[in-house]
Amino acid sequence: MSDNNQQQPGQINIELDEKTAEGIYSNLAIINHSPSEFVLDFVTIMPGVPKSKVKSRIILTPQHAKRLLKAIGENIHRFESAHGEIKDTEQPHVPLNFGPTGQA
Repeated sequence: MSDNNQQQPGQINIELDEKTAEGIYSNLAIINHSPSEFVLDFVTIMPGVPKSKVKSRIILTPQHAKRLLKAIGENIHRFESAHGEIKDTEQPHVPLNFGPTGQA
């Protein structure tokens, strides 16, 4: 009888608690970077509410940011292959004054 809970060589054991598993909804990502890191701030903007808070911040090395970009691209390709093209609708401009940023 083998033990199915034994970790295989090279595997990482990752735990996901209930609160984290619920996730956080975001409809705006603000991206800043320096020579050593990328900072992704996830925000929920609600109609008619003039103020929003950053709900989650992820800080990545440039190498991990590039790997994330590739992984998201591959997942979007698989999703669109299974479900059809994701339509990119025009979003209203949200005035943000955080210096050099990108939005997603």
